[in-house]
Amino acid sequence: MLKRIILHAPNVHTGGGLVLLNALLRDWPARLELIALLDVRARDKICVPDKSNVKWVHPRVGSRLAAEFFLWKLDKIGGVVLCFHGLPPVLPIKSRVLVFLQNRLLIEAIPWDGYKWSTRIRLGVERFLFRSLYNRVDSFVVQTPTMRRRLLEWRRGAEPLRPVKVLPFSGATSDGGLPRQMPIEWDFVYVADGQAHKNHLALLEAWRELALEGVKPRLALTLTSRDGHLINTVNAMRAECGANIHNIGQISHQEVLELYRCSRALIFPSQFESFGLPLVEAHELGLPILASELDYVRDVCSPEQTFDPNSPLSIVRAVKRFLDIPESMPAMYSPRDFLRELFETEPE
Repeated sequence: MLKRIILHAPNVHTGGGLVLLNALLRDWPARLELIALLDVRARDKICVPDKSNVKWVHPRVGSRLAAEFFLWKLDKIGGVVLCFHGLPPVLPIKSRVLVFLQNRLLIEAIPWDGYKWSTRIRLGVERFLFRSLYNRVDSFVVQTPTMRRRLLEWRRGAEPLRPVKVLPFSGATSDGGLPRQMPIEWDFVYVADGQAHKNHLALLEAWRELALEGVKPRLALTLTSRDGHLINTVNAMRAECGANIHNIGQISHQEVLELYRCSRALIFPSQFESFGLPLVEAHELGLPILASELDYVRDVCSPEQTFDPNSPLSIVRAVKRFLDIPESMPAMYSPRDFLRELFETEPE
């Protein structure tokens, strides 16, 4: 019988990964001994179960390597290793290794345009490690059928092919206690940082077009201090055309749930996700969703409106449909009227 889990999560400290990690720790079974290697930056943000043995890892190369060595020594006491940060162990171990894969950037050759150089370097290193250490994994865990398909396609022809389980979970409603109905403050909310694939620029361009048409729905964003270029774009757009966009900044998960409950809808233009936690949370809270017409969206919810995430005009039209704003259609001419308008004369 399984008695001990070694939870390896040395780089999980923000975003959806942190929300899922916190939900997992909050519901941890008392019968399971937990040994955890956790990111020190998450120390004040997560609830560690009582009687857990926790080693806090700093975001430095030396500390990360020390954590890998610590994991290697833990192998002697036995247990199952759950790599929650998506990467296999660097040092070989005999214990059963499960990798919870949440990052599609590790397995897909997606263009890196728009990513910072520091992010590109980190992703390059992580991709190399993931590919090189693949054979040290006993099985993978993902949260959507699309993610499973992508992983299997990535390793097509590999021997042996590792099992991939689809086991979605979330902590969306476990922070209960908030009223189901709150005064509506925002028409739309987009909960995401400013990574390039989150596609804020297309969303902002759509809001510019809406503003120029005199349509100014209230949009709330959660950009962080690292997203200065996007924040500057938002401020410039507000001054230029009066676009009704507001950046709330980085907020806690509890505040995210409150944000959902005072919004009319979630809008989600991301170009790809491994899971899409805001979609799951909005769905569980009964919040209408406008999202990209992509597989990862349909894996977890049935949006009220969809759009082409690469087309600001498509986003504009989806917003108008949701707001019941009629879209004017061009008049269809007869051939005779076409010629008359073209040549400003009655055809012979």
